[in-house]
Amino acid sequence: MKTPYLSLILPAHNEEQRLSTCLEGLADFLGKQDYSSEILVVENASSDKTLAIATGYTHRMKNLHIIHLDDRGKGLAVQTGMLAAKGEYRFFADVDFSMPVEKINRFFPPIVPDAQITIASREALGAVRYDEPPFRHFTGRIFNSLVKITVLHDLQDTQCGFKCFRHDIAEELFSRQTITGWSFDAEILFIAVKRKYRILEIPIPWYFNPDSKVRLWTDSFQMAKDILTIRHNARIGKYD
Repeated sequence: MKTPYLSLILPAHNEEQRLSTCLEGLADFLGKQDYSSEILVVENASSDKTLAIATGYTHRMKNLHIIHLDDRGKGLAVQTGMLAAKGEYRFFADVDFSMPVEKINRFFPPIVPDAQITIASREALGAVRYDEPPFRHFTGRIFNSLVKITVLHDLQDTQCGFKCFRHDIAEELFSRQTITGWSFDAEILFIAVKRKYRILEIPIPWYFNPDSKVRLWTDSFQMAKDILTIRHNARIGKYD
C-alpha cells in the first residue's frame, strides 16, 4: 500500500451523535484533495453505538480504519492512532470539528513549508471564537495560563483539539507519552520543546459546542495534577 500523505486520527468515545456528520464531511473534503489520505477512528470504551457506526462506513470509505480499545482516555486514543498511522503528516482532530474542515490544509506543506508541529490556536492573532460563553472562555484561560506559567511558556493555546505532526516526530513524541487523559497535549508539546522541535500556532475560527465532553471542574482538577506529573517526570529525566 502506498504511504498516504495525510493521516487523520479521530479519538471517539461515545460519539454516536456526531461521528456520521464528521465522517461525511471528511469524505467530501478529502475526496477533493490532490494528496492521498487515511482516516483512523480510535474508538475506546464507548457505551453507545460509536463502534458500529464507524464500522458501517468502512464499506464506502476505503481509506477508513477502525481501532477499538477497551480503556478510556482521549490521550490514549490519540497516542494509539498516531503510532498506528502511516501518513507523512499525522493530524488528530476532535469529532465535533469545532474548526471548519477546510482549514486542515493550513497545517502542513505547501501552506506551511517544512512543517514539524503545527497546532490550532484560539488565542493566536487572527483567531476568532464563536458562541462561547464568557465563563467557559475564562475557565479555559485559567488552565492555559497554568500550563504557560509552569511548563510551556511560549504557547498561547495548548488544548485546542487539532494538531499536526510530521511522521518521524509523531513517532518519537507519542512513544514517550505517559498521560492518557485530557492533558496529554501539554505533555507531548513539553517533550517537543525539550527536543527543540518547531511548534507553530495556527489561528483558527473556532465554534463553541455546548455538548463538549469536558467535565469542567473534575477534568480541570485532574489536568492540574497532570501538570505536576509533567514537571516531576522532567525532574527525574523521564523525557530525556
